Amino acid sequence: MSVLEGVFEKHDDDIKKETKEIKDDAIKLSLRKEELDIAKNSVQKGEVEFGKEIIEEQKTVDVPVTREEVVIERKSLNNEASDSPITDEQSIKIPVNEEKVHVDKHTVVTGEISAHKHAIEDTEHIEETLKREEAQINKVGNPDVVDIGGHHE
Repeated sequence: MSVLEGVFEKHDDDIKKETKEIKDDAIKLSLRKEELDIAKNSVQKGEVEFGKEIIEEQKTVDVPVTREEVVIERKSLNNEASDSPITDEQSIKIPVNEEKVHVDKHTVVTGEISAHKHAIEDTEHIEETLKREEAQINKVGNPDVVDIGGHHE
């Protein structure tokens, strides 16, 4: 027969599961409470993509160029005598040059971009309801009870 028989509204088998008998008819009832088990895991919240965009622009440049021109000067020599006969074979050729603009393109590096990640630590507030068991002392009649230790958490 159990010491607590009739005190709790449970069957004798249920009381034996929750209590542990010790010598001199002393009984212990385990009081329990919930505690938080907090775990963290990393999840992807998004991504950043960067690349290049090709922008075309029209460029106008004034380039100075040089060209040659032939200047013909005529002098009158007052009909001086000449020893040479008149022939069709005498001509002088003068090459005339000019600069032509040739446009080509080449690529140069104008800058670079880079990216890296760094961790920022914030504090996230969580709120959860926890349960705990407290001893409930019910007296039937007028027994003498000494409560040693009082309230525990």
